[in-house]
Amino acid sequence: MNVEIWSDIVCPWCYIGKRRFEAAVAQLRDEIQVDVVFRPFQLDATANPGEPTPVIDGYARKFGGRERAEQIIDQVTRTAEQEGLIFHMDRALRANTLLAHRLLWLAEATDQQYAMKERLLQAYFCDGLDVGSPTVLAELAGEVGMPSDKVLAFLHSDDGTVEVQQQLSMAADAEITAVPTFVIDGRWAIPGAQEPDTFVNVIRRLVERRASEPEGDQ
Repeated sequence: MNVEIWSDIVCPWCYIGKRRFEAAVAQLRDEIQVDVVFRPFQLDATANPGEPTPVIDGYARKFGGRERAEQIIDQVTRTAEQEGLIFHMDRALRANTLLAHRLLWLAEATDQQYAMKERLLQAYFCDGLDVGSPTVLAELAGEVGMPSDKVLAFLHSDDGTVEVQQQLSMAADAEITAVPTFVIDGRWAIPGAQEPDTFVNVIRRLVERRASEPEGDQ
C-alpha cells in the first residue's frame, strides 16, 4: 500500500497526524505493508525567504489577535503532548518552507526522506530552529546521514525547484487545500490528523476493495 502524505513543515497538525498515522501503521505491520512518501504543501508560500518571524506573530495576524493565537497554540500543544510530542512554539520561527521541501525531495532519492521529515518537524516545533536557512537545513541533513556540504551546495543551486513546484501544482490540481492529506494508491484521500483507528479501518477497507477489483482496474 503506497501512501503519499501531503504536508508542510510548519503545520502542527501535520506533525500530530504523522504520529497518529505511525501508530496506525504499527497496528497494520503484520498484515499490510505501508510505503510512505512525503509531498510538499506550503501553508504560506508568500513568506519572505531568509526572514523568519516568531510563530505567535503569524498566528496573531491570521487568527485575529494575539489572545486568540495563544489559545490556538495552547490547544495544539496540549494535543501534541497526547501523542508524545513536546512543542515549544513560543520559540518557533515561521519561515518560507520551499528550501525544506527541496531538501525532502533530495532525501527521497536516497531513502532518507522519512528521517529528514521527522528531523525538520522536530527542528521547527521543538528546537526553535530556522527551517528556512540553508545552513541550518544542511546541518540537520548531516544529522540524518546526508552529506552536509553537498546538501548546502544543492540548496544554493536551483536543483529540485522545478520538481517541487510541479508537486505543489499537483496538490492544487488534486484540490488538496488543507494538510495533512493522506493519498492512498493515488486514488483515495484521507484528510486531516485522524485518530489511528480511523486510518487502520480505512486502509483495511481499501485493501479489501482493491483485492476484489478486476486485475485490469487495479
